[in-house]
Amino acid sequence: MTENSQPNDNPDDGPHSQEIRHSQISAMVPAHVAKGVFTTGAVVLQGQHEFIVDFLLRMQQPQQVVARVVMPPIVVNQMIMALKDNLARYEERFGPVHMPVIPNQNPQQRQTAQELYDTLKLGDDVQSGSYANAVMIGHSPTEFSFDFITTFFPRSAVSQRVFMATANARRLLDSLNHSFQQFQDRMRNPPPPPPEFPDSGNSDFNAQEGDWPPGL
Repeated sequence: MTENSQPNDNPDDGPHSQEIRHSQISAMVPAHVAKGVFTTGAVVLQGQHEFIVDFLLRMQQPQQVVARVVMPPIVVNQMIMALKDNLARYEERFGPVHMPVIPNQNPQQRQTAQELYDTLKLGDDVQSGSYANAVMIGHSPTEFSFDFITTFFPRSAVSQRVFMATANARRLLDSLNHSFQQFQDRMRNPPPPPPEFPDSGNSDFNAQEGDWPPGL
């Protein structure tokens, strides 16, 4: 971590500010985060100012959201670049990522966000999510790991740790790419503001992307 500041000539003469720059070489890993969570799928949600990635476990009932990560758009773009680079280096070392074929899959049948979340358990401890403004990605021959980090002064810390199979990392990249492209299109061509109506409880988030693999 480096610290740059513009000190006042008289430090007692009124308020002053300083710019803090963090080094992401290392980050503290809290005990409750260290073991991480395993995921078999993800849903990407777009808000007005942030992205939410819900990591799912759909191997047993009830299906559940095991981790929720909240990131600003610039971090999502950085994550896309880092994941693309990691997958390229993976394939250089271990060969192409083979995507499983899901039998009897109809690509035209997609759940709405409401239909999906009606089937998912979203615990109180996951509801508010974990914020991240940096991501560290690693891989083994069979899995990818994601450390979502808060680079806040005075020390960076891992806020969420997630593991997934290599094929699912490829699907996650596709989902993030598609969702981020939608976000950029919306920024270039913003829709007109909606009329003001009494609050009906509807969410400001767009429908999900990347419910993969569907049906698990």
